[in-house]
Amino acid sequence: MQEEQPQDNRERAILVGLITPMQEERKAREYLDELAFLADTAGAVTVRHFLQRADCANAKTFVGTGKLEELKNYVADNDIQLAIFDDELSAVQIRNIETELQIKVLDRTNLILDIFAKRAQTAHAKTQVALAQLQYMLPRLTGLWTHLERQRGGIGMRGPGETQIETDRRIILSRIALLKAELADIDRQKSIQRKNRGKLVRVALVGYTNVGKSTLMNLLSKSDVFAENKLFATLDTTVRKVVVKNLPFLLTDTVGFIRKLPHGLVESFKSTLDEVRDADILVHVVDISHPAFEEQIRWWRKPCRKSTSRKNRPFWCSTK
Repeated sequence: MQEEQPQDNRERAILVGLITPMQEERKAREYLDELAFLADTAGAVTVRHFLQRADCANAKTFVGTGKLEELKNYVADNDIQLAIFDDELSAVQIRNIETELQIKVLDRTNLILDIFAKRAQTAHAKTQVALAQLQYMLPRLTGLWTHLERQRGGIGMRGPGETQIETDRRIILSRIALLKAELADIDRQKSIQRKNRGKLVRVALVGYTNVGKSTLMNLLSKSDVFAENKLFATLDTTVRKVVVKNLPFLLTDTVGFIRKLPHGLVESFKSTLDEVRDADILVHVVDISHPAFEEQIRWWRKPCRKSTSRKNRPFWCSTK
């Protein structure tokens, strides 16, 4: 476990993960370190890491009752405002954990979406993020919707809360349909732009988030693409014409990805993926100072087989 004393007014957060038969302790700690970097990027400061060894996540509270009580006591004694869990939580889990801890609860997916919303600059990126946020929110309405008290008893519990939930669901579904239509139009426009670039060789920089793709882009193209030592500093695809020894080509800086990335977010960034699929050459940028760089290389080069699960499928595979 790690503990820090923050020196600023950022939200104080604890991180929670599981050690399971499918995820050994070394891997779980590595994921929490990555989650801490995500929290820092989002503007929180990690005070402590918590890990529990279990066969699987508790369906009601993610961690067991003993660990939840430990979290509750630590939160009360150390002025913690935020608990971030390393895996995706259901609406029931979020509600139950918040009831016990009495603080805001996020999962890895929600945290990544918050970072994307903060980083989105162009209308295209904002549309992509808005779609992913609504798709995340939709199945969690029942657990997250609490501003009217629902009547209890009876089949279906058709109180005012349930009515409002259905209204919210229709609004969100309508908004999702609208955003998908907008993204479809953007994808068509981008496809036309790619076709109009002529016969120049297309080179795409790919790799894990925060490995230096934008920095390399600036070095090769002598441009000023935004680059920062934060996760997901780049959300929009940038294309520049580069000439090396009288050989011109188009260089593309793409959004980086991360393990445990929400599949719905990958779906939303289809136009970014198309830039990679249409490239003639992929330049895989790797930060060899990262302790898990070899695993990152293997993850990016994992073949796209039908047997590959959606959760672990590389980003360049078909998102259909």
